[in-house]
Amino acid sequence: MTLTLRYAGFALLATALNLAVQRAVLAAMPGTAGFALALVAGTGAGLVAKYLLDKRWIFGDRATGLAAHSRRFGLYALMGLATTAIFWGTETAAYAIWRSDAAREAGAILGLAIGYAVKYRLDRRFVFAAEGAA
Repeated sequence: MTLTLRYAGFALLATALNLAVQRAVLAAMPGTAGFALALVAGTGAGLVAKYLLDKRWIFGDRATGLAAHSRRFGLYALMGLATTAIFWGTETAAYAIWRSDAAREAGAILGLAIGYAVKYRLDRRFVFAAEGAA
């Protein structure tokens, strides 16, 4: 139960960071190009933060060094491709249907929640299990 709560908390933090970065980009660059850039920038910020938290506090991976981080982060990002498609698709669909920032963010939150549930299973099986981490 503690692991589940911790994972959910980290997902909430990464989601908040993602949306904050998106808001900043959209404030500076409204429109379609701004929307696309906001998705990419927010996703990047959330991905890095979530990786650092998950690596240590969810999967107990204490490996250090550039080689270990590069390999792990590469796999972590790869596992995130499908879940990012879920997130982006849900956020974009909500915005396209209702044309409001509130709908866009609600779509983002729903997409991220679904994506993080799927991503945990992928990370546990393919990213961190390879070296015997939790």
